[in-house]
Formats: sequence, C-alpha cells, structure tokens
Amino acid sequence: MTAEDTARPGARLSRPASVAVSQEPAQAVCNIVLTGFMGTGKSAVARAVAERLGRPLVDMDDVIVERAGMSIPGIFARQGEEAFRAYERALCEELAAPAGRVIATGGGTLVSPANRDLLARGGHLVCLDGDPEELLRRVPDDGGRPMIWGQDPAARFRALWRERRPAYADIAYHIDTTVRSQDEVVDAVLALATAEPISWRVAAPEGAYRVYLIAGGLERLGDELRARDIGANVVVVSDENVWPLHGERLMTGLRRMGYAPLEVVLPAGERFKTLATVSSLYDRFVDAGLDRGGAVVALGGGVITDMAGFAAATYMRGVPYVPVPTSLLAMVDASVGGKVAVDHPHGKNLIGAFVAPLMVMLDPTVLGTLPEVERLAGLAEIIKAGIIADPELFAAFEEAQAGLAALDLRWLVARALQIKIDVVQEDPHEQGRRMVLNLGHTFAHAIEVLEDYRLRHGLAVSMGLVCAAYLGEIRDDCSAETRERIVSVLRAHGLPTRYDAHRPEAIYGAMVADKKRRAGRLRFVLPRAIGEVSIDPDVPEADVLAALERSRS
Repeated sequence: MTAEDTARPGARLSRPASVAVSQEPAQAVCNIVLTGFMGTGKSAVARAVAERLGRPLVDMDDVIVERAGMSIPGIFARQGEEAFRAYERALCEELAAPAGRVIATGGGTLVSPANRDLLARGGHLVCLDGDPEELLRRVPDDGGRPMIWGQDPAARFRALWRERRPAYADIAYHIDTTVRSQDEVVDAVLALATAEPISWRVAAPEGAYRVYLIAGGLERLGDELRARDIGANVVVVSDENVWPLHGERLMTGLRRMGYAPLEVVLPAGERFKTLATVSSLYDRFVDAGLDRGGAVVALGGGVITDMAGFAAATYMRGVPYVPVPTSLLAMVDASVGGKVAVDHPHGKNLIGAFVAPLMVMLDPTVLGTLPEVERLAGLAEIIKAGIIADPELFAAFEEAQAGLAALDLRWLVARALQIKIDVVQEDPHEQGRRMVLNLGHTFAHAIEVLEDYRLRHGLAVSMGLVCAAYLGEIRDDCSAETRERIVSVLRAHGLPTRYDAHRPEAIYGAMVADKKRRAGRLRFVLPRAIGEVSIDPDVPEADVLAALERSRS
C-alpha cells in the first residue's frame, strides 16, 4: 500500500515488521514523482535525486520525444497539444506501479486529475513551486516552450501559471524553490522521501483539507503554507511547555519561506481553555494585523489546538487555521474532524464550533519529548479507536501485552487517524455515525469536571472505557470476555482503569450538562465486540450507577 492509498475511506496502513507477529512480503519501493510549473527545475532536480539515491530516472518529456521521434515543439506544431497529452496519459499508465523510480513530469502532466491519480498509486507526488516572476526569469526565451508561444510570452506565462495553480495545489507535497539553490531543493526532496510521508485528503462541507504525517513536518510547514497562498501575517499560538521544545524549529522553517510570524505563548493547562484566554488572543491577532489572507498556526496539545482553532474560527468570521499537534492524544483526536471549543464551568467543550482547518501537520519526531503521562493519554485514545472499528489495531496492543511484538507509534497514529477520518467524512457535524468516537467520553467528561480539568483527558477516557464496557455488559451489548479484554489491555499498558475519588451518584450528576445529551437523555456509546460499537439513546440511571460501581471494584 502506498502513502496515498491511506486517503481512501476504509483503507488501512499495513502493519510494519516491527509490529507484525509473522513477517509479510516487502512492499515495492514508492516512486518519487516531481512536478511543477516551468522554471522550477523538475528535470535537473530529478536527475540529481536519482543519482544520489542510485535509482532509475524517468524524464517523461525525454521519453515522449524519443517515442514520437521529434521534439516537443515539433509534436505541438505537427500533431497538436491533444496528441502530446495522449502520450502523457499512456506513459502515466505505464509508470503507475511503485518501482523505486524518480520521475520528472512535464509541467502540464499532472493538471489532469486522472494522471495525478495514476502516479499517486505508486509514489509520492512532489510539486516544486516558485514565485511566478522568479520562474519567468529562469525560463529562456528560445521558443522551446510551446505552451507560451505567442506575441507576449510573459503574459501567457503568467496566465498559464494562474490557470494551473489549482491543480498544483491539489498535489500532496510541496517544496518551494524560490529561495533555495538547486542543491537545497534536492536535499529537501531527499528529506521528504526519507521521512516516508503519509497524507490524507479529508472531505468536509467547508472544503477538503490535507492531513500530513511527516517526520520533519515542523520545518516543512512554510512550504505548504506558501503552496496555499498564505500571506505574510502568520500567528503561531503555543504554550509555555511546548514552545521551548519545538517553537524555534517551526519558526525557522517559516522564516526560511519568507514569513515573519508572531508567536503567542500562553500558560499551559486545561484550566486556561476559556473565553477569557480567547479574548486575549483576539487582541494579539489585531496587534499582528492578522487578516483572512494570513493564518493561525496552533503548536501544542489538544488544549492549544482546540482553543486557537476556536479563536481563528470566530476572528473576522474566520481566518485560516493550521493545527500542529505535539501530543500523541492531539494527533489522533483533537487535530482531525474540525471540532474546536473552549470549556465552561458547567462542562468541557461546551462553547465551540465546527471548522475545516487549512491543513493539519503531524510531525512524529516531537513525540520524543513527550512526558510519559502524555504518551499514556494518547494510547488510551488509540486503544479506543481499535475498540470502535479496528480489531487489528487492538490486537497489536494485546500482542505487545503478551510480549509478542513491539508497538510502533507511527503505525498506531496512522491507523487511529484513518478510523477517525473515515468516521468524520461520513458524519462531519456529529449528526449520527460520528457519535461512536465518543466511546467512554460521557463518563470521561464527567470525571474531568469533577477533577476541575486537572486530570489528563486521555486518562479520563481510559477510565471511561472501562465504565462503558461494564455498562455494555449490564445492557447485554457486550460479553464479559470483551469487557475483560478491554480492561486487561488498558491496565497492561499502564492506564488507569478505576475512578473512586467520587461516588457514582456524583459522577452521574456531572453528566447532566454533557453536550451529548439530547431531549434530556444521556446517550452512551457501548462496545459490542472489538471493532464494533452501538449507541444506546436511553440508558436508565440505575444501569449507569451499577456500571460505575462495578468499575470501582
């Protein structure tokens, strides 16, 4: 399976050998496909990349020239543009399979969605970008570019660049060549290929967006912002725990792409996730001159991504928003799905909205600085994803529990993300199917309220999963064996499985303000089997109290 396959609903990233119990055949090496407008250096960069990696090079224009027996201007003059595009389509079909090639396309090859889909099957598509005026200076005026023939080649160049811009923007990965030398562009391509990037294209009512899982993604963010025409006004919101660890990496990458970002570093913790903090963010946005041509980048865990996202969604009726989650929990939960919110004394995330981010950047290298308690909090959400829809993901935790395999965090993140993406694309505004993502959360949110939000969300979710499993057993939805598997996996991986700081009656009382209540009734997501859950819209209070009591034993 290639990286782009994970963008398709229901697709699953294969388990790596470090996780699998039995070895699987090695997968074919992905192609590296370089495209972009004229003047970006596609052919020269592809040649250098192929030499550095020792891979076969395919320059599509050269192959077409050889097969046609004439130059590209000759093809356009004698056979017409449609004939040239037919050569391109046929060659894309030949090159679709992963074979470890480095492929340089013509500037117009991947304007065709069909050609993009073909070459994405077997490789990573990388678009080389550049400021159009700089690219125009690089293109020789020698008549060798038939697409800009005419009385005013410069005007035609600019018009063609604008025409192709939306197609280029649809390509997953971008490297800007404006301020880089050719060697630096080659290095950037190699770094991207080495990172084995994964991306998803998430459909949303407000517009599709990309989710990236790339080692070194912090440094790459500026390239992706430039590709989306984000202007100079960028505000980076973080907190006092995360900023010293990762802020400079992010800022260096943004500055290299010509941005002069303003950082806003907030106090850390759920108790600051309030409307008062959002109001202070508005003040900083105004001071920075932020407008709809800029963007708010949220660097941090779920508190920061939720709060900065809500501020971005409500400032000037919405400015572009880019979550860059730095915790395992935020990567698999808060970063995807378009839900942004702040807390209220009567409940967690009571004040919020749905908003599609401009994109989401996940950089797994930041997980190396994660405190153990944050790693555990994220594992709870990943285990939850396995219970909801992925028995193989859940089995990976059982195998690790038995000492049969090791956990691969990158693979776990990718599998959990795929589950969430599948669900939110089906139900973007939580009108039905998306409710399943709240497995354990009705209990968890009540526990968080009682703990005045001092307890990590993921740890509360772990306790909530246990309560939901007992409630499912009481309601005859879940077998005792399934309940025990859930409790055993959570406990084996160091997660809390009981909450006895407050009586069941107090926990139930805290649930009544939960935003998942409808018509005065609490709805519960209950496990039926590993990989299958149900929604129970009308659970008697006595059953809830019984489940809470059993979970304390």
